Amino acid sequence: MKYIATCFFLFCLAISASAQTSAAQEDSLNLRKLYDMSLLNGQSYEWLDHLSNKIGGRLSGSVNAERAVQYTKDELEKLGLDKVWLQPVMVPKWTRGVKEYAYVQAAGGPTNVVNIVALGGSVATPDTGLRANVIEVQGLEDLQLYGKGQIEGKIVFFNRPMPPDVIQTFSAYGGCVDQRYSGAKEAAKYGAVGVIVRSLTHKIDHYPHTGSMSYGDMPDSKRIPAAAISTQDAEYLSSMLKLNTDLDFYFKMSPRNYPDVESHNVIGEITGSEKPEEIIVVGGHLDSWDLGDGAHDDGAGVVQSMEVLRLFKETGIRPKRTIRVVLFMNEENGLRGGNKYADVAKQKKENHIFALESDAGGFTPRGFSFNARPSQFEKIQNWEPLFKPYLIHYFELGGSGADISPLENGNTVLAGLRPDSQRYFDYHHAATDTFDAVNKRELELGAATMASLVYLVDKYGFDRIQKSPEILK
Repeated sequence: MKYIATCFFLFCLAISASAQTSAAQEDSLNLRKLYDMSLLNGQSYEWLDHLSNKIGGRLSGSVNAERAVQYTKDELEKLGLDKVWLQPVMVPKWTRGVKEYAYVQAAGGPTNVVNIVALGGSVATPDTGLRANVIEVQGLEDLQLYGKGQIEGKIVFFNRPMPPDVIQTFSAYGGCVDQRYSGAKEAAKYGAVGVIVRSLTHKIDHYPHTGSMSYGDMPDSKRIPAAAISTQDAEYLSSMLKLNTDLDFYFKMSPRNYPDVESHNVIGEITGSEKPEEIIVVGGHLDSWDLGDGAHDDGAGVVQSMEVLRLFKETGIRPKRTIRVVLFMNEENGLRGGNKYADVAKQKKENHIFALESDAGGFTPRGFSFNARPSQFEKIQNWEPLFKPYLIHYFELGGSGADISPLENGNTVLAGLRPDSQRYFDYHHAATDTFDAVNKRELELGAATMASLVYLVDKYGFDRIQKSPEILK
């Protein structure tokens, strides 16, 4: 009897091993189909060409943003999805105005023109411009060090660079972005009349990089203008200040804030064949800054996300769960689209099991980062061998994407596509973020990589935990 039981156990093990091998082979073949379709018959690059070159920069609340909404909705409808719709969302409207102008001048000396751009949300300078002595600081913490006595009536120059020895460029960016976002609000408390912020990029060039800033709840009468200066000109200004602290900075710009306007998230889905109530989201943000055409940030993520659903349709892979593409509006200066989508999902009691965002540029994909529980991540790690033939090995815990972050609830797994990031901040928020900076093959590899992960999540799903009523509150 013991012999029979042992034989039966070994037989079951063999059957199980055979089934696992067969499933792995099927997964490998289906991933190959997705990569082949993207690389041989992809649509993402053509979509990006239109977004970048026919529409251009897509600042929230602008005509171009609404043109992008209509274009992507029309293209999703052409794919024959089960449902395509627009989700209304109120967004801020800010305009840059005429081109900014600035110069540096030592007492009695010639003027030297420098390159600046207004930060998103900034107020304007006086009509005649703003001229004052400039004081250089390395970060927000320096404001208290110098105090009101040395700052009042001056323009504060935040000159902390992105550290070049930090390999993860997003970490380097994160260590400096506070001076751009909060610099004007904090400097105004010490009596500053304006702020100039070093552009957040490792590259030394003449292209300033814009980005969002905030005054918090500061009254309009206390708000001061804020601009980014190119890294080349930041180096020049800093060197001049070392020679002569009695240095004037002049800048003139005319941005304007308007009341909120209505825009939309663009949403399309393939309804699941077996578990339609379980939703998988893939997305990027449709808005961009206005200096370039937003090809890397985040046109690439938009078209890659659209391509995921097209690849499922073209390869004939019918998902068990509902796969939904969401093109979020207003990530750059408010996150209104991401918050609105999550609010509506909560109201409808929708069950999102997974959300994947692409918002790190259209460069060569290296893998993914995840916000997940240990048991969920352990399952994900089992899929790593399927990606190794494509040289994609980066599977790490920590980080996903801004627009999908409001979906976090302890059960939903959140993920971010992680391309090679070393060149990303050369283009981020600058006039150089244009279609010609995106490599077609790298873009298509990213789309196929996203589709492959979505395929695996759809096939195998994730376990859920039951929360107590106290936690649910």
